[in-house]
Amino acid sequence: MELSPRQRSAVFVLVVAVLAALGYYLVAPAVTHSHGSAQAAATPASTPAAASTAPAAAPTVSASAAAAGGPDIYAWLPFTQQNLAAAASVTVRFSVDYNTFTYTESATAYVGAMGNLITSELAGTLQAGYQIPGVAKLRKNQKQVSTGTAVISSLRAFGPASMTFIVTAGQRLATSHGISNASTQYAVTVTGSGSSWQVSDIELESAGNE
Repeated sequence: MELSPRQRSAVFVLVVAVLAALGYYLVAPAVTHSHGSAQAAATPASTPAAASTAPAAAPTVSASAAAAGGPDIYAWLPFTQQNLAAAASVTVRFSVDYNTFTYTESATAYVGAMGNLITSELAGTLQAGYQIPGVAKLRKNQKQVSTGTAVISSLRAFGPASMTFIVTAGQRLATSHGISNASTQYAVTVTGSGSSWQVSDIELESAGNE
């Protein structure tokens, strides 16, 4: 069904409303996780994370409730409310893992802890970044131990087999020099269908705005 510009605008407004509801029921407050004794972080390009959190329950908020009695937006979208909840859950769990690691952990263990949350292609990319010599040496010398958190901010793009979420990923980094806290916004893309989704890409949120 071809939507008019006005209908497309309405769809995106309502999607934002639904995501706000999902944020409350699915991913808020921020999800935290410690992988084993927790794991340590470096830069996003060089040190992803490892840890698993229990899958979030599918939200019970309906589109009509989120839209304050408006139309059922899922009739206009290429996914259901349950599909969206499943994709959002995978996105949050991965984003927590991305910033959770420890200096005692190998690249294989770091990536392996993400299990089937990520595609094999992304697993190779993350493993290569984690074991870059300079980054790995700094992580070990500083005895870095990192714990991640994650909250979905918005849905940037979607299609029948992919969704890109904007995620605010937090990191608590403990080193031999002390403890610091930071947060970064990423664009995390998941691919799949139904209740089966995997993260296929992660990049800085600003990269998609250039």
